[in-house]
Amino acid sequence: MQKAELLAPAGNLEKLKIALAYGADAVYGGTSTFSLRIRSGKEFDMESYSKGIEYAHNLGKKVYSTINSFPFNSQIKLYENHIAKIAELKPDALIVSSPGVIKLAHKIAPDIPIHLSTQANVMNALDAEVYYDLGVKRIIVAREISLKDCEAIKSSIPDLELEIFVHGSMCFAYSGRCLISALQKGRVPNRGSCANDCRFPYEIYAHNPDTNTTFRLEEESDIGTYIMNAKDMNMASHIDKILASGVIDSLKIEGRTKSPYYAGVVTKAYRHAIDDYYNNDFKESRYQAELNTTQNRGFTDAYLLSRPFEKNDTQSQGFTIQNGTHQVVALVSEDGKTWRCKDKTCLGDSVEIVLPVGATVEIINNEYGTIDEVAGRYWLTFKKIISTSEKEFKCIHSGDLNDIILPTTLPSYTILRRGIEEALEKKKLRL
Repeated sequence: MQKAELLAPAGNLEKLKIALAYGADAVYGGTSTFSLRIRSGKEFDMESYSKGIEYAHNLGKKVYSTINSFPFNSQIKLYENHIAKIAELKPDALIVSSPGVIKLAHKIAPDIPIHLSTQANVMNALDAEVYYDLGVKRIIVAREISLKDCEAIKSSIPDLELEIFVHGSMCFAYSGRCLISALQKGRVPNRGSCANDCRFPYEIYAHNPDTNTTFRLEEESDIGTYIMNAKDMNMASHIDKILASGVIDSLKIEGRTKSPYYAGVVTKAYRHAIDDYYNNDFKESRYQAELNTTQNRGFTDAYLLSRPFEKNDTQSQGFTIQNGTHQVVALVSEDGKTWRCKDKTCLGDSVEIVLPVGATVEIINNEYGTIDEVAGRYWLTFKKIISTSEKEFKCIHSGDLNDIILPTTLPSYTILRRGIEEALEKKKLRL
């Protein structure tokens, strides 16, 4: 049995490397040009993107290039030039959204497979067949689709690969077909510059045009005014059902603009869920515990297993985002010798070590610190906080750019973290 692919977001070169280290089989991303994540894409230029593709290929992993915005007539020539430049980098697929761009990509880069973006809103076998006949190898189905509909598509077109989202932000609109950001900010979601206006609190008014009177409506207590704020998708508890269907080729994590911590921890959780399923050892509590360490808007299992009209838990009306159970303390460098501070850390502090997939660490005790194992988890305690430039600290604060020497070399991009209660207490003391 061929395992389903785990596909993770790559917002920049560092996050690409982290996603691969934490278990992704493939990553997706692109430069800002014609990508639906302009802000994220600006972190990749052609040179760094080329390095990312080469890095992934050296690991036997894949990179899918996002060219999934919708072109105006005036941009068609620019599209042609961009597709040609991306094709030279030899990505493993081009992710596009429209029939015209599919045709253009086949003409310019006939040897590179085409993946159809979720922006195309494919939810049935009829539409899937049209794109398959156009030469699309894989369809990233609409977030609103059901697993039964995926089964129907696969039954009708067995050779067509299907990719689904399993984790990340959900859009208030129908697979991103939104104009609120364009109306309020002049930033067009389907051009890649969404301002996330659905995440804001709103006040509701009633206006009588006959008397020119406006009343502010009082919202029900404890309900809140984040009336368009969708919860985040979290399908980790259902990975067994999804894979048992046998019709899903790729499981996709949303989040190119999210943090390196998110890229690592979420990818690792789904890596374990997938591997555990194939090893007949699936236990959803393992994965949810890790996913709950990340910031989120509340979680929902969305619509894959339940129809939209059957759901009543898909919105977070009382808040836009909440802390997870943990706070990132530091991210270890690529060479594994130093770390940079993400949360105030002092001499004597103990932090949890989160390792990339398959990595190990030795128990140590030296002048810089100790590493101990407690109940299957590793902890680093700091005896000395000293930078590579020999500057010593009693405490070091978030955002400090000094590279701090580790007691021992750790695997590339190891994450250091602490519980959120301890982190908030430290913040309170700092204030």
